[in-house]
Amino acid sequence: MRICPVHKNHYFCQMRKAIVCFFLILTPVLNRAREATIAPAEEIYTAINLSGYGLNRTVFDLAFKGLSRLKTEGKVANPNIVTIADYSQSSNNKRLYVIDLTNKKLLFNTYVAHGQNTGDEFAKSFSNKEGSLKSSLGFYVTENPIIGSHTGYALVINGVEKGINDLAEKRAIIIHGADYVSEWFIKKYGRLGRSFGCPALPTELNKPIIDSIKGGTCLFIYNPDSKYLCSSKLLN
Repeated sequence: MRICPVHKNHYFCQMRKAIVCFFLILTPVLNRAREATIAPAEEIYTAINLSGYGLNRTVFDLAFKGLSRLKTEGKVANPNIVTIADYSQSSNNKRLYVIDLTNKKLLFNTYVAHGQNTGDEFAKSFSNKEGSLKSSLGFYVTENPIIGSHTGYALVINGVEKGINDLAEKRAIIIHGADYVSEWFIKKYGRLGRSFGCPALPTELNKPIIDSIKGGTCLFIYNPDSKYLCSSKLLN
């Protein structure tokens, strides 16, 4: 039996509408199922024993709170991974934490540098200005890897807090490897080396970490800086 062109077009139109409606209904269900796999902050913190790795509970709670806000606002493509650079700690400590929230695992715990003008062993001064050579605090969302002319394999990070770190891309603040982020440098100079404001990593871990956190995960750079803590809209 032949179907008249008008009826045929109507049939396919109705089928297309049905398929679209199906995915509109299914997508929120899948998203809720994905989000439901993330346990409460206290449970994750305890399960991983993050205190044993030197990460303070307050810092983790702040990171979790900001990530939850970013997830609600649809700004993170992958809310299951969070990276914390705890600049309240000495640069001689392994103060970078890459955490798999879904599986309650610490993927990486290593050194991370702060900016030259942010401090020596300890990070004390922060800025969002070009040319400051200082680190910027707050929440970032990772983008895609690049190959820098001086840094090699690197990761673009987008500062999402206006007036605090939103000039990160303009300042060329990226995650990259550096030979001054190493134990030999600490032994020689008594502190970790410093960057131009980038959260630089050990060269041997640079690519594995970038490949784990690229494509829309949350990075939180923390310091108990009262100006930041009072002005961050993600934390207040």
